[in-house]
Amino acid sequence: MAGADVEAVDLTLLQQILARHKGSRGALIPILQQAQEAYGFLPKQVLVAIASGLGMPLSQIYGVVTFYAQFYLHRRGKHIIRTCDGTACHVRGSAKIIESVEKEIGIRAGQTSSDYEFTYEVVYCLGSCGLSPVAVIDDKVVGRLTPERLVSMVHGLRRPSGAAAAS
Repeated sequence: MAGADVEAVDLTLLQQILARHKGSRGALIPILQQAQEAYGFLPKQVLVAIASGLGMPLSQIYGVVTFYAQFYLHRRGKHIIRTCDGTACHVRGSAKIIESVEKEIGIRAGQTSSDYEFTYEVVYCLGSCGLSPVAVIDDKVVGRLTPERLVSMVHGLRRPSGAAAAS
């Protein structure tokens, strides 16, 4: 899995991003955001090129990237699944949901499947306690979950059409 993160990266997109911000003070975070949007994550080659382009130490770039949770240093899956395990969700059975999804996907929370189909995360509040237990699948909030319902939805993402199972 990590081997894919060190593949050669076409820096053409990054050069365009850097050119748009040339001479702008305080442009590091927008550059990082746009680079991540372009590449899906922030590979080391991109961070080295950003440091070079901005005349900043690479350690300072890494400091910013590792401080903010919005940045990713490793390739993520095509489908991002976030299950809430905050208090309301936990008391309504999120632990069983988490266990079921991990078994279905074959990875633990915080990991990406080797085929890069799924990244699975457990978070501690999605701000939808009234719908608990709740998850976000590819930016769509899904509430009042059971282990079976979420596993069915994940299984539906595996279909060639990518259509989710009926809710």
